[in-house]
Amino acid sequence: MLKESMKMAWSNISHNKMRSFLTVLGVLIGVASIIALITIVQGATGSITSQISSLGADKITVQALGTRLKQGLSEKDMVQLSQVNNVSGVSPTVSGKTSLVYNNKVKTDVSVQGKNDVYFLREKDILARGRGVNSLDVSNKNQIAVIGSDLAKELFFGVDPINQHLLINGNTVTVVGVLKTTSGSIMGSTNNTVMMPYTSAMKTLGVRNITNLDVYMSDATKSESITNDLTTILNSAFNYRENSFSVLNMQNMIDVIGNITGMLTLLLAGIASISLLVGGIGIMNMMLVSVTERTTEIGLRKALGAEPAQIQLQFLIESIFISLFGGILGLIIGILIALVAAIAMKFTFTITAWTIILAVGFSAAVGIIFGFAPARKASRLNPIDALRHV
Repeated sequence: MLKESMKMAWSNISHNKMRSFLTVLGVLIGVASIIALITIVQGATGSITSQISSLGADKITVQALGTRLKQGLSEKDMVQLSQVNNVSGVSPTVSGKTSLVYNNKVKTDVSVQGKNDVYFLREKDILARGRGVNSLDVSNKNQIAVIGSDLAKELFFGVDPINQHLLINGNTVTVVGVLKTTSGSIMGSTNNTVMMPYTSAMKTLGVRNITNLDVYMSDATKSESITNDLTTILNSAFNYRENSFSVLNMQNMIDVIGNITGMLTLLLAGIASISLLVGGIGIMNMMLVSVTERTTEIGLRKALGAEPAQIQLQFLIESIFISLFGGILGLIIGILIALVAAIAMKFTFTITAWTIILAVGFSAAVGIIFGFAPARKASRLNPIDALRHV
């Protein structure tokens, strides 16, 4: 019975090509919209999350401007922060701009950053050549520098920059390393940056206190408790004054972004589903018209012994066929739209299994839901009334 019903359903669809095509088109647009929007949002979310993760999902950033009585953090404060449970290291950041001189070449507005050995131990992939800052450089306030790739090319073209000397704000500094080339991502570029031991940078830039530091966690799953412990120490250091410091947990930021984009995905999918609802109404309209046009056929089949269930199954299969065609074509077109968007917006294209299941399942559900009423109407026609149309 099922095989014969499928044959008859396909025959009816193929005999009304234009009407079937227009009905399929409604489902196609709805499914393509859902797939494209969900895939684009997921790809963009993944790109944003990966950039934030590159800042360090295992890192907590502390900014402590302090109060009038206490500006910034002291060495004692940093020692206390480094002793918090599940903290593997603390890396202060001292930054500013100044000029440098090499071989009578003067370069102004050069970004100088003060770092320590913890930073270079954790960020192992930032060096292209040479070495980074070590603990002896920090404790001895050594006048050494690690320079960005663009500075190395500009100042030392054709010359090995390692062990060369720069004059930074009147201090002679030895180049010990070169940073890898970075892009202008959310992290910012270090191509024109000079990195020094933070103790030396404080002297060079005339900075007295540390206002920024990164706290590295040994166990990122305990970031909330670590953040609370850090907050307790900072509150004590600044006498519980409001707005004296801020603590930014990267893992919390990633979680918040995930929640926001999840809600956005559901919202966009809901909006796109409206077009799929319209497509379902189109299926119902087509099937109701089909039932009206085929009243005589239904009456003859019932007079020859066809059961109402057989009639209902045939019309239901027709609506499922139409919705599935629209769903499969919509899936393909939606994926192509998302792929083009990924290339244009420069994020990684990914398509998940549940997205495909959603497309096929949703389109099949539309066929069943909106095809049931016309199929039910066809199965309940009275053979005598139907044959009066002959």
